[in-house]
Amino acid sequence: MKYHVYLLGAVLLMTACKGKLHTHATDSLAIRKKYAVSPVLDAKTAIQHMVTEKGLEVQLVASEPLVTVPVAMTFDEKGRMWVVEMTGYMPDTVGTGEDIPNGKIVILEDTNKDGVADSRKVFLDSLVLPRAICLLENGVLIAEPPKLWFVEIDNDKPGKRTLVDDKYTEGGNVEHQPNGLLRAMDNWIYNAKSDKRYRKAGDKWLKEETHFRGQWGLSQDNYGRLFYNNNSENVLGDYFPPALGAHNPQQRNVAGYDEKIVSDKRVFPIRATTGVNRGYMKGILDDSLRLNEMTAACSPLVYRGQLLGKAYDNNVFVAEPSGNLVKRNLIQDSGYIVKGKEAYHNKEFLASDDERFRPVSLYDAPDGALYVVDMYRGIIQHKTFLTPYLKSEIKSRNLTNPLNCGRIYRIVPANTKVTPVQLENDPQKLLASLNNNNGWIRDKAQQMIIDHHYTILIPALRERLQKTDSINGQMHALWTLEGLGALHLTDIQLLLQQKNPYIQAQALAALPAVITPVNGVQIAEELAHLTQNVFLAPYVALLLPVLPAKQAGILQTELIKHYANDKYVADAIISNNAGKEADLLKEMPDTTLLIAKRLKLVLKNIESHKNEKLTEGLKKMYPRGAVIFKTVCQTCHGADGNGIQSLAPPLNESGIVTGDKQRLISIVLYGLTGPVEVGGKTYKAPEISGDMPGIGSNDEYSDKDIAQVLSFIRNCWSNKAPAITEKEIQDVRKQNKGRQKSFTLKELSK
Repeated sequence: MKYHVYLLGAVLLMTACKGKLHTHATDSLAIRKKYAVSPVLDAKTAIQHMVTEKGLEVQLVASEPLVTVPVAMTFDEKGRMWVVEMTGYMPDTVGTGEDIPNGKIVILEDTNKDGVADSRKVFLDSLVLPRAICLLENGVLIAEPPKLWFVEIDNDKPGKRTLVDDKYTEGGNVEHQPNGLLRAMDNWIYNAKSDKRYRKAGDKWLKEETHFRGQWGLSQDNYGRLFYNNNSENVLGDYFPPALGAHNPQQRNVAGYDEKIVSDKRVFPIRATTGVNRGYMKGILDDSLRLNEMTAACSPLVYRGQLLGKAYDNNVFVAEPSGNLVKRNLIQDSGYIVKGKEAYHNKEFLASDDERFRPVSLYDAPDGALYVVDMYRGIIQHKTFLTPYLKSEIKSRNLTNPLNCGRIYRIVPANTKVTPVQLENDPQKLLASLNNNNGWIRDKAQQMIIDHHYTILIPALRERLQKTDSINGQMHALWTLEGLGALHLTDIQLLLQQKNPYIQAQALAALPAVITPVNGVQIAEELAHLTQNVFLAPYVALLLPVLPAKQAGILQTELIKHYANDKYVADAIISNNAGKEADLLKEMPDTTLLIAKRLKLVLKNIESHKNEKLTEGLKKMYPRGAVIFKTVCQTCHGADGNGIQSLAPPLNESGIVTGDKQRLISIVLYGLTGPVEVGGKTYKAPEISGDMPGIGSNDEYSDKDIAQVLSFIRNCWSNKAPAITEKEIQDVRKQNKGRQKSFTLKELSK
């Protein structure tokens, strides 16, 4: 509270000079007084504090004690909810007991069909901070950092456990570890905050590298394209199929992936939101003490449920727990490019004046409604970056308790009675469901046909490919055949002959499943006819790595001839040239071509990676620093120190890192806000997150620890600079005693 009083005192002092500031201070005090108490509301009362779109209503599906601290969920074919309970998350402001195995996977069911869950079964308990779940075949994938488990289901009880990945998470804190486990249309399972994807093939698990995506939650649209975000970005996503374009590990960014879909970041809470981590900083809150821009955006959902009406189809909804709201965005295709905007200004799709309303996950459902998972708690910021300001806010309004709440809501048209929807495990009915208007049902029908190996449907699925009455039915028939291992080249050729470019694109996306050494030459020859098609040219370029080398080279030459200044085709070609980038650059007739410029960037990355061997020696020299880097820093700046698109700038070859010690120490202790220049390039919002939080107030890290991590990054990769000592950390603390707010580079330059 000391800083809180100091802050208001400073504002009041300034009012002596300006009446406007005096009025603002008075208003701020009145607003703080109004929201000084943050009562805990029961679930039904909490709905009365919500405002949603006209014509819609919020219905309660489940609440405590039936469910507590829910963070993720999925539905099974019976319409039951499998919910992940992260019970151990932040019991207090220092995270006491987060390592206690008290997390659970529970099954919630509406047994009397009145639309409200009334049955709870604990499927699995004794988990430490579980975070994601995915049903498939006879079991369930469960993410429990650092491991990914597959647990067989035996009459709603856990059976045999298989360790799928013992390094599902590597480093990072709770807010910055892989999650999601989205079983996508292409039959692979994708993750947010990760560059891994998984697939079960018989008794074996396949694991492959893919594009790094987002932070918390991801979703797919009707074409199987993935959408995601990070805490300060509204909607990011892919223009092209998720499986393509990730063949060159030296290529940091591939055009058409991790694109900014919706740049609008403003939020419009209906209450004062002073309880945000940076609430003391100028510009974070408006004159009404309400959050200005996203700071905890998560779980984007491409709504495909139909129940809300056509106006909401393929809208992207985003949860913002810091603002106690859910945002609605409109997206639209322009060729293969996808762009969008917020649905309306000055209001939100769903907002609450209850500070403990914390929507963290959004879902489509069998019944077509939009489901909202609410952790319902005061603390959502993890301890790693928790500021003294927010600790004071939590204490003043007693936001630590309770810890045993949690709600699941659904949003439906007003006065709609919703009952659970079940998918009958009948092959013919599942086949018919591939045409259903509800995207969740189409996805589940495809998955059930594959999981139960209904090969009896192969002739009917192949017949379904020929019917052009429903593009959704065609696409799901295509990928169901792929999942059954029954897709043939003739199926692809059939779809490529159709006029709909989106169907043609799906056929190209599925092409890797049918390429063999025998038919590779024929396929390449057929693709050559598509290089003149502007819409399909990037897809052809993205397929080069899976074609026979000679034919791929011929196609590549043709593509360069026509699309050397097209960034999507250029990056796809570079993806095909891992280890051959220098040779390809020599072949460029003109070094001013866009493809040549992008090749030079990759070659620069390769050069900087040559120094990565030094990292192993540094880990021994600064063991604690290496651990902190992996846990805190690399989640935004990347394991290679070269930054992560949409999150943070590079640490590698950064003058800020290797330059003045006091400046670097100040940034790490207190944080940095505003634009940053690294290597002659200015990084600023919205390209990256606008703020870097400090860790100086985190009791978990001593000054010796901080000295180690700074010394580590100052000598990692291509960096080489004098180490930093514990005393130097202490000296900067003394110079800035009482400081809470972040620095700007302009301020530090003085």
